[in-house]
Amino acid sequence: MADEIGYVLSDLVSWARLSGAQAEETNPELQWPKSIDTFDKMRREDSQIGSVLRAVTLPIRRTEWMIDPAGADDDVTEFVAANLNLPIKGRDAVPPLRTKGRFSWGEHLRHALLELVFGHSYFEQVYRYENGRHHLAKLAWRPPRTIDAINVARDGGLESIEQPDQGGRKVKIDVQYLVAYVNDREGGNWVGQSLLRTAYKNWLLKDRLLRIQALTAERNGLGIPVYTGAGAPEGAEPEQYEKWRTSERDAGLAIAKGARAGDAAGASIPHGATFEFKGVTGDLPDTDKPIRYHDEQIARAVLAHFLNLGTETGSWALGSTFADFFTDSLNAVAQHIEDVANQHIAEDLVDKNWGETKRAPRIVASAIGSKHPATAEAIKLLLDSGALRWDRKLEAHIRALYKLPIAEPSEEDGAAPSEEAA
Repeated sequence: MADEIGYVLSDLVSWARLSGAQAEETNPELQWPKSIDTFDKMRREDSQIGSVLRAVTLPIRRTEWMIDPAGADDDVTEFVAANLNLPIKGRDAVPPLRTKGRFSWGEHLRHALLELVFGHSYFEQVYRYENGRHHLAKLAWRPPRTIDAINVARDGGLESIEQPDQGGRKVKIDVQYLVAYVNDREGGNWVGQSLLRTAYKNWLLKDRLLRIQALTAERNGLGIPVYTGAGAPEGAEPEQYEKWRTSERDAGLAIAKGARAGDAAGASIPHGATFEFKGVTGDLPDTDKPIRYHDEQIARAVLAHFLNLGTETGSWALGSTFADFFTDSLNAVAQHIEDVANQHIAEDLVDKNWGETKRAPRIVASAIGSKHPATAEAIKLLLDSGALRWDRKLEAHIRALYKLPIAEPSEEDGAAPSEEAA
């Protein structure tokens, strides 16, 4: 392989030591590793951000993931499927005897999708040698906040990541043991870009508006208690007048500070004094509209326009159009997960056991948004056209789908229903 003439980075560098300009991030709050705390706060404290993240991740987690043989030998396909605890495409799923202590693809996928929040999600491959084979013991997640350095080579390739240990030293994990999910990586930027990056400004302004709204309600919701003291007795001497004024002021302040609502609440004031709650004159600032606007922009940042439908923006008639854009974006994310998982999980597993010349099966996901409802009319058309053949498994599936009673054992297996029964 010929050496590269150009370069992505000028030397072996660590993103922990890069300046904001080198990292192409000008906002100090969003420069790694400080960005980890910022994005974590955004997803934990804002309901709209939590909603859009669930809208993006849950369909990907919910869709069916499986192993596609892709021309690989049966023993290789079955080995990879057993290690990843995934069904083989086109074959009946065989559930394991126990799931405790086994690799969970669902749990791995949940952590892998955190790349959308933090920009990256790293895993360490851990194998166990058993019965002459290297088995995948676990893909150990390495939380972003525990990573001190991401070392990148001159050509932009990942070299390693570093974590501090209890002794203050660095633990280095080389790239050959890593599975790196990085969102929207450009060149040697193995920190990636969070899906929330473009929504940061709207989140920040919305957060300030919410604080102003709460403060407005607290300061002006019930008004401010105001006590006006009674006049001094007629003919009072100057010393008596000053004493009276001081007494009225102190007593009135105590009444105003102690004013509370309740069944037994009340105040006793002298003749001529007044006590009232005064509100703000004029209109209070309307914070609802700008808050709603920023919520809409946060949803737009992930193409989740449908989250705003039914409010003051758009109508439900646009839902199908928006949904098409959104499902396309979800399928793109799922394909990115597939690519990384195939290169650094499935193929690495085959390489360790059969070598790099052996064909490897592929991890694939069902297309999101492409499911067709199994209606009675659709099933009949498939049977009449010969695309499906009536058998015992199909009958059991249909009975379960429509919550029909289980067939009696005496009924003939594999027999199609008669016209009279239909």
